[in-house]
Amino acid sequence: MSDVFVIGHKAPDTDSVCSAIVYAELKGYKSARAGELNDETKFVLDKFGFAEPELLENVEGKSLVLVDHNESSQRVCGEDSSMVIEIVDHHKFNFVNNMPISILNEPLGSTCTIIAKHHMDKIKSKPKLAGLLLSALLSDTVIFKSPTTTEEDKVIAKELAKIAGIDDVNAFGIEIKKVQGSIIGKPIDSVVKKDYKDFDFGGKKVGIGQTEILDINEAYNRKDEIVKFIEELKNSGGYAMVAFAATDIMKEGSELFFAGDPGIIEKAFGKKPEGNSLWLPGVMSRKKQIAPPLEKSFKA
Repeated sequence: MSDVFVIGHKAPDTDSVCSAIVYAELKGYKSARAGELNDETKFVLDKFGFAEPELLENVEGKSLVLVDHNESSQRVCGEDSSMVIEIVDHHKFNFVNNMPISILNEPLGSTCTIIAKHHMDKIKSKPKLAGLLLSALLSDTVIFKSPTTTEEDKVIAKELAKIAGIDDVNAFGIEIKKVQGSIIGKPIDSVVKKDYKDFDFGGKKVGIGQTEILDINEAYNRKDEIVKFIEELKNSGGYAMVAFAATDIMKEGSELFFAGDPGIIEKAFGKKPEGNSLWLPGVMSRKKQIAPPLEKSFKA
């Protein structure tokens, strides 16, 4: 099985990369990535002594284990599902294949939580792997502030912290988030596309990006740049809508910038946007609080 690669989604985040590395090591496979790593993920890999996974651009002749995603628009292999032999994911499921494969899909806060849950017996003797899993869990749950967080995530995080030698879980989570908690001076394309996914909502192509920051004013100061970029992206990419959430992890809310029909936004969130954006208090999760109401609005 030397040609089996474990790989996360395009525009990889910490959960997709760390889950690929850990699962590959546990299974004797190879880990891979589907794009460039962000600063947070690089920080985590460096902290626990792991190299960046191989960038996999050509999947011909390879077997793939998908982690942290399953939809075709987010896969390195696109519409071709023939090489996918297994999936481990915590997102909604939209996968079609012509043969049975192993699928582990649970409604937990991160894919790394799922891997830790099912392989804790092996992880107990591997503190560096536990560190990766904990980092990704804290990143994806926004240090337990995201509504995707479950009690099981908190219990598993405590166990992983003990194995990894992390005394203060919350402080460690803040340390991770501070790495890229600012967008000052960063190119606007990298800000919007850092954590970006394409979706199919009733036959409509919709792109949703998200960044987590410590001060929402940084996003307000660059509103014109953000709106211009997502409008250009919408027009050039054949999108029905492009949305970008700047999520303030201290205020626990998101400013949702968008290019597209404002009526869709109003229908989805029950509030009339002000120009090209809308403040959404308490909204922290793209997966649970942004994508589902948008999908419902497009299909209505």
